Amino acid sequence: MPNLVVDFDTLLTMSGKDLGTTDYREITQQQINLFADATDDQQWIHTDPERAKDGPFGAPIAHGFLTLSLIIPFWGELFDVEGVTTKVNYGLDKVRFTSPVKVGSKVRMQGSIAEVTEVKGGAQIKVNATIEIEGQERPAVVAEFLARFYK
Repeated sequence: MPNLVVDFDTLLTMSGKDLGTTDYREITQQQINLFADATDDQQWIHTDPERAKDGPFGAPIAHGFLTLSLIIPFWGELFDVEGVTTKVNYGLDKVRFTSPVKVGSKVRMQGSIAEVTEVKGGAQIKVNATIEIEGQERPAVVAEFLARFYK
């Protein structure tokens, strides 16, 4: 269940709203391997734990796009709009992979609604999303995520 559920009219007033932080999720080697299989990205820094021990990060790391893709389940923990007919992940404006996520790390997302714009038949929101790594000052991902909600 999301931390915050609002109706469409309330959504229109939410520019600047802090949505809080999700629970942590652990990044596992199995997750990394499945993502590698799905994307044909078998680079050894992700999929070869023995070789990665001697690599630049001292352990296998998650693909940046794997970490980015966690915005979707994290988003479901933070926020929802009721009374709409369609909800669409509309895209991303900016994305930066600012720190590697080592296997076994725990990550969570902090989000805030930066902007709400009316569009034909609905509204678009821009969410400032930061995926944090437990115990580290520097986040893994900083992104501007766009979502649309249609009445």
